[in-house]
Amino acid sequence: MRNLIFFMHTSLDGLIAGPNGEMNWIKVDEDIFDFVGTMTANADTALYGRVTYDMMQSYWPKAGEQPNASKHDKEHSAWYNKVSKVVLSRTISEKGLVNTTVISDQLVNNINKIKNQDGKNILIFGSPGASQSLLNEGLIDEFWLFVNPIILGKGMPLFKDIIGTTKLKLVASKTFACGVIALHFEKSKIN
Repeated sequence: MRNLIFFMHTSLDGLIAGPNGEMNWIKVDEDIFDFVGTMTANADTALYGRVTYDMMQSYWPKAGEQPNASKHDKEHSAWYNKVSKVVLSRTISEKGLVNTTVISDQLVNNINKIKNQDGKNILIFGSPGASQSLLNEGLIDEFWLFVNPIILGKGMPLFKDIIGTTKLKLVASKTFACGVIALHFEKSKIN
């Protein structure tokens, strides 16, 4: 079975965006890009909520072709263009979308079908609403939280309206020179 792995930047106080959705506080550097590149190399499916999908689709397909494209832009654009994409949405249609599946209902059955297919890992970047739905259904297997050295005080929480308890096991951590700490958790097999 393929693992569904959640990636998210967070502040020390557990916020993923400021009060007005601002994310300019997130620290990224070449080391983080290279590190995440090792994760994307082991994944062949990207899962998004509609808002994040629209944002990704507006940038990544052509990002690697730009004259000022960075190493990361070229590598992630190539990955994005070749992987299967899954979008959780009740408002868009698959019509006209390339290599993209839209899931609008029967979340558990549809995600489990994908997880049971042959292939590599499934990554979900951001997408707080979609991630909350997946978490509430027990569908996320691993979590990578990139804790940024900032306390925002107000903003959008990492986890909101979560139903029940999900026990996790810390399996790895990595500290980056920019001050970000990546924490890798797996869903605990024991309740």
